[in-house]
Amino acid sequence: MARFLSISSGSNGNCYYIGDEHTALIVDAGVGYRTIKSRLAGAGADISSVEMIFVTHDHVDHIRGLASVAQRLSVPVYATARLHDALSRHKAVGPDIGGSRRVLRPGFETEMRGVRCLTFEVPHDATQTLGYRLDFFGTRFVFMTDLGKVPDYAYEICAGADYLIIESNYDLDMLMGGPYPPDLKSRIVSDCGHLSNESCAAAVRRFWHPGLRGIFLCHISKDNNTPELAYDATLRSLESMGLSVPADLRLVSLPRSEVFSMEF
Repeated sequence: MARFLSISSGSNGNCYYIGDEHTALIVDAGVGYRTIKSRLAGAGADISSVEMIFVTHDHVDHIRGLASVAQRLSVPVYATARLHDALSRHKAVGPDIGGSRRVLRPGFETEMRGVRCLTFEVPHDATQTLGYRLDFFGTRFVFMTDLGKVPDYAYEICAGADYLIIESNYDLDMLMGGPYPPDLKSRIVSDCGHLSNESCAAAVRRFWHPGLRGIFLCHISKDNNTPELAYDATLRSLESMGLSVPADLRLVSLPRSEVFSMEF
């Protein structure tokens, strides 16, 4: 039995798990080792099965627990050379994962332990931000957790995805009417910021194909969004194409601090 688990999703921390009885991986470790271990155990998964970690970027909500997880599990950490260099200087990580470094090149496909990985750059205000296409023994997952816009090449790279994990960070009206200072609002809505609900919904229209089985909305803002608003925006986009949820595909707003589990 293979499963996808969202362990945490949002500014409080991000961590996602894909695994079966043979191997498992996590994308980002933005919460601590104990939290990951406990939440996996609560879902019936064992952290000791994790054999590799993929890092999207060097913001703390994606790497807070990276050093402790990598050290305790003694597993490789995959990222680009540029991102690894930034991680080695980051106070949340430091040089402690030096021996675990495995270097990926954007646009080049690599296979490790039967999992095929292709990473690609997306625009976000980190040192370097990566999307991932992970083919887990015949099932294709695409992760785009933080980005200001979806680059055109991502649609081609990610064609044929079975499951799409994509940011739906903010509702524009909530953001603009909220208490954030103007410079922070400008950063969020920029092309190197975050995806709004409407931008996510528009991207989903382009990503959709008849084999797409599920869309998981991630990194939903606590202050400038709600799970319902994010869900409704993408639902309207899908329905405008004549699609029905859940008959045609699954649509989920991932919870911020609770585990979401799906068998596939």
